[in-house]
Amino acid sequence: MPRTALYAGSFDPVTNGHIDVVGHAARISERLVLAIGLHPGKAPLFTAEERLLMLEETCVPLGRAAGCEIKCITFADLAVDVARRVGASVLVRGLRDGTDFDYEMQMAGMNGAMAPDIQTVFLPASPAVRPITATLVRQIAAMGGDVTAFVPPPIAAQLKKKFVGKAGA
Repeated sequence: MPRTALYAGSFDPVTNGHIDVVGHAARISERLVLAIGLHPGKAPLFTAEERLLMLEETCVPLGRAAGCEIKCITFADLAVDVARRVGASVLVRGLRDGTDFDYEMQMAGMNGAMAPDIQTVFLPASPAVRPITATLVRQIAAMGGDVTAFVPPPIAAQLKKKFVGKAGA
C-alpha cells in the first residue's frame, strides 16, 4: 500500500507557501491528498470548486514531477476522519514560525488523541515563502496591490478578476 499523506487547509487562495509545502510533502509520500476544509462559519473569497481547480492546476504537476500521485478533495468534518477515509497515515502541516509551531503542536496533540494511528509531520516552509499568508494575499489583492511574488501566476490572475471594479482595485 502506498504511503498516503493528507495536507488539509482552506487554500483561499493557493499561495506559494502552500506550493512549497506540497513540494516537500510530495517528496516524502507516494500519494498526497490535498483537502480543502469547508467551514459554515467562514466566508471564503473563492468557492470550493474554484479552490479545487487552483490546487489541481498548480499542485498536480508538482506531484507528477516528484513521482507522487496528488488528489484534491473537499471536506466538512475532522481532518483525522478525512485521513482515515482516504487511507492517510500522515497529516502534513506547514510551519512558518514559532506562532505556527505553538498552534500546530496543540492541534497535533488533539489529533493524536483522536487518531493515535495517524502521525502529524511538520514541514518547515522555505525561507522565501515564510511571510506569506493567504489572509495577507487577499488583503493586498483587495487593495489593488501586486501579489505576483506570493502566488503562482494563474492564481494572481484569478485574484485580479475577483477584485476588478471593487474598492481599492
